[in-house]
Amino acid sequence: MRVKGLCFFTVLSALAASGMLQVSGIHIHTSGDVEAVNGTDARLKCTFETSAPVNPDNVIVSWTFRPLLKGREESVLYYHKKAYPVPDGIFKKKVVWAGDVLSYDASIIIREVKFIYNGTYTCQVKNPPDVHGKVGEIRLRVVYTASFNGLVFLALCIGGGITAMVLLLLLIVSCRRCKKNRQRQLEGCEEAPRKERKDPTACHPSRAVHLYLSMTSIEIDSSDGMISDASTKDPSSSEDEGPSSDDDDDDDDDSD
Repeated sequence: MRVKGLCFFTVLSALAASGMLQVSGIHIHTSGDVEAVNGTDARLKCTFETSAPVNPDNVIVSWTFRPLLKGREESVLYYHKKAYPVPDGIFKKKVVWAGDVLSYDASIIIREVKFIYNGTYTCQVKNPPDVHGKVGEIRLRVVYTASFNGLVFLALCIGGGITAMVLLLLLIVSCRRCKKNRQRQLEGCEEAPRKERKDPTACHPSRAVHLYLSMTSIEIDSSDGMISDASTKDPSSSEDEGPSSDDDDDDDDDSD
C-alpha cells in the first residue's frame, strides 16, 4: 500500500511539474471604498482575470451584501447568461447589471442609494473550470453631501469645461477676424489698379480747348493794373465787330 501511494504521489507530482495538471484561481479586482450621495446612483465596479477561456454560457457572478451593523447577509444579484435581480428585500428593483463577461467585467449599479445600503458588498465570479479564488469586496458609504475632494473635483471639471468653451469661442472669433482682414486686403489690391486707370471719357488738353471757351477768364490790364473781366469771345465775332466801327467813322465824315 505504501508503495502504491508513493507511486501515485510521484505521478501527480510529475504531472504538476510538467504543466499537464494545472489549477489556478480566478483573480477579482474591485474599486475598494466607494462614497455616494444619498439619492444618487452608485456604480460598484468588479473585474476579473481568469486563465480559462471565457464562455458566456458558463460564467457565474454572485453579488451579496453585509450591513455595517450586525445582520444577515443577503443576495443582491445573480448572473448566469443573464442578470437575475432579487425579487424582494431592500434591493428590489434597485440593482442593475452593468457588466460584460466577455470584457471581464461584472459590475453593477445601485439606483438611488439609501443609508441602509451602507455596508460591504462582495463580488464572486466563477468561470469553469476556473472556479477557485478570493471574492472581491467593496465598502459603500452613503453620505448627505459630497466630500470636499468630490466637490473640488466637480468644481475643476466645471471650470475646465467653461475654460475650454471660452477658448473655443476666442479661437472662432479670431479666425473670423483674420478671414475678414484677408478679404479686405484682397479687395484693396484689386481696387488699386482700378484707380490708376485713366478715365476713358477724358481727352488730351490740346483737344479740350472748347471746354475752356465756356469759362470766364480774368485778365490783368498792364497799363493801369486794374483787373477787368474779359468775357470769352469767339474770333469770328471780333472780326464782325471791326467793320462796324469803320462804318461809324464814315458816317461821321459824311455828316461833316
